[in-house]
Amino acid sequence: MTYNLIKNVKTHRWIIVATIFVAIVCNYLDRQLLSILKPEILAHYDITNLEYAWIVNIFLICYAVMYPMAGMLVDRFGPKRVMFCGIAIWSLACVGGGLAPNAVVFALCRGILGLAEPTIFAGQLVAVTLWFEKRQRATANSLCTIGGSLGAVIAPVAIAWLMRLLSYWQYVFILSGVIGLVVALLWQFIYKTPSDEVMRDTLSDDLPAEGAQAFSFRTLFKTKTLWGGLLIRLISDPVWYFCCFWLPGFLRSMGAKENLTTQQTLDLIQWIGGIPFLIGAIGGVLTSMWSDHMVRSGRLTPLSARKVTLISTVVIAPLCIFVPFIAAADTLAFGTKIGLVIAIFSLIAVMCLSWLYTFPVILAETFPIKNVATVMGICCGAGALGSTIFNQFVGVIPEQGWTVLFIVMGTLHLLAAVILSKMVRKEQY
Repeated sequence: MTYNLIKNVKTHRWIIVATIFVAIVCNYLDRQLLSILKPEILAHYDITNLEYAWIVNIFLICYAVMYPMAGMLVDRFGPKRVMFCGIAIWSLACVGGGLAPNAVVFALCRGILGLAEPTIFAGQLVAVTLWFEKRQRATANSLCTIGGSLGAVIAPVAIAWLMRLLSYWQYVFILSGVIGLVVALLWQFIYKTPSDEVMRDTLSDDLPAEGAQAFSFRTLFKTKTLWGGLLIRLISDPVWYFCCFWLPGFLRSMGAKENLTTQQTLDLIQWIGGIPFLIGAIGGVLTSMWSDHMVRSGRLTPLSARKVTLISTVVIAPLCIFVPFIAAADTLAFGTKIGLVIAIFSLIAVMCLSWLYTFPVILAETFPIKNVATVMGICCGAGALGSTIFNQFVGVIPEQGWTVLFIVMGTLHLLAAVILSKMVRKEQY
């Protein structure tokens, strides 16, 4: 009986991880539709890069505003109900984007998408914390979150193929939304709240323990770690959002400057646009596994292991500075320029995703379980806010002036590492 129970728990927890993974793949596919189909959408609605930046910002503002509320909803109602509603709503918003008659309605649908998407990330962290012990938690969390990176890898190939098959970008939006609705039903069927016996194993070594009094929303803001996490996500998230929202267009613009046709630039994105996201995903999981290995070996405390892992990756950050010089170099062949840019962004993606995969685990290990989703929501909301500001900055700068932009990007994770080392600690009520 005990053996079967343990076996079933071990199997079911990984089925939950697999379902979250699929849901996050759909999440990022819906998100990447906008950036990859940007030329078609701009032409259809007769809008410019400035209006495109505002459409992205409507998504990001809604995303930032909803993240803390999503965290509180998960802490109040649990990951099952909140994530089901979130997946269903963002999928319907994606369908709505495909049916939108004008740019205003399209932007409204992207805003609804932004309101719904944070639910899965707040819910995911709680689900992983409840089902997994610390020695496996970072790996499990990274395997959930890797869905976003692989979604970004799959998106260029899948969207380019669907565009050829369906001919209209609107049909791609609609089909993506329908797939998401199927995943929402799958989540509702699969997720179960863990038993008290399971939670005694997964939460027994957490400090503060599950039974300890949780922070109120107001007292959370008196903790040093919350402010540290808020600042870290505020300044580091914009680098990843640039990769998601602007890198495909940047690569297509490099092709256009070489007089490639629209179809040729779309082919370029299809075959190489996903490489940074794939390498970043693999690197992010490997760094998470390294973190868990240091915990299991007893070499470092869980918090120290996570800090060492993340701080080690920021040596990559300054590589951003070289991108505009490579893109503008007349002495380099086009293939060489594209290869170098892809290589740099692949390493940057490893750094970004290492932080995105492992930092939530730090939050889960420094606050009571009843506060985890709320803290995650507040910090990630700050990340979306920082990305909104950064995105508007990108939108008003001509591509010829992006040198300053890439210099800024090369310093943000260095600052985040300093904040992590100085401000993040275990918090007790």
